[in-house]
Amino acid sequence: MDLRLVCPRVTQETLARECAELGGARGDTLMVHASLRAVGEVLGGPDALIEAILAAVGPDGTMMMYVGSPSPLDDTGRGIYSAADEAFIAEHCPPFDPYRTRANREFGALAEFFRGHPRARCSANAGMRMAAVGARADLLTREHAANYGMGAGSPLERLCQAGGKLLLLGSDPDNTTLLHYAEAVAPIEGKRVARVRVPVLADGARVWLDVEEFDSANGIKDWPERFFADIVERFVAAGHARSGPIGAAHSHLIPAQALVDYAVPIMVATAAHEPTGMS
Repeated sequence: MDLRLVCPRVTQETLARECAELGGARGDTLMVHASLRAVGEVLGGPDALIEAILAAVGPDGTMMMYVGSPSPLDDTGRGIYSAADEAFIAEHCPPFDPYRTRANREFGALAEFFRGHPRARCSANAGMRMAAVGARADLLTREHAANYGMGAGSPLERLCQAGGKLLLLGSDPDNTTLLHYAEAVAPIEGKRVARVRVPVLADGARVWLDVEEFDSANGIKDWPERFFADIVERFVAAGHARSGPIGAAHSHLIPAQALVDYAVPIMVATAAHEPTGMS
C-alpha cells in the first residue's frame, strides 16, 4: 500500500491569477465570502488564499470580511437564551475587544484567519464587526457606530462608495451580508428591529452597552425562504456579475452598489406583497 501523501497542487500564485482573470483588478476593494471546502486544498492553507486575494488587488487594493463576534457576546436580548442563561452571561461574559475577540464561528474558518492577519484593521461594532487589510482598511473600518451597524456610515456603505465589489468563492449566496445594507436603506415601513446588550470595555471596566439594529438575524420583514440567495442568483443570471473558478470554487465577482440598487426595489415590492419584476 502506497502511504505517501499527495501535495495540494493549488498555490497562492494560481489563486491570485484566477482572481485576476475573474476581474479582481489592482486597486480594487473586495468584500470576500468564501467556503474553504469549496475552494479545495491549497498549498499554504487559508493564509495562502488571503495572500492570493491581496496579491490580486495589489498594494493599492483592499480586502474586507465580515467577522462579527462569537455567540453569546452580542446575543443577550434576542430571546434565544433563557432568563437564567442571560443572567449568567451578564455576570461572566468577557468584554468585546475589536482586535482580540475571535470571529463568529458560523462565518467559516477563513473569517478567523483573516481577523488574525498582522495588518488587519477591525471595526468596533461587536455584532457587525468587519476586518480589512490594505489601502482602504482604515477608511472602511473606522468609526463603526454601535447602533444600526449595517446601515448609513457602516463599512458596507463605504464599500459601495469606494466602488467596491463582492467576491463570492463557493459561498452560500443566502449569506451575502451586503444585502443587509440594502435592507437598511430600503424605504420600507415597519422594519423589524433588534435590541441587544453587548459587554464592552469603558475606562478599563466591563460595562453593558445597549444596542439597537435592524434585525439581520431574522430579516427586517418575513422574507421568503432563501430570499437573499434568490436576489443574488437572479442578479448573476441577468449578466450583472463575472463568474468563473477560483481553485475548485465556482465564484462570482459582483459590483457592490449595483447589487444594492438591484435588491432595494425587490425588497420594497416583496414587503408590499407586489410582483418583484426581477430580471
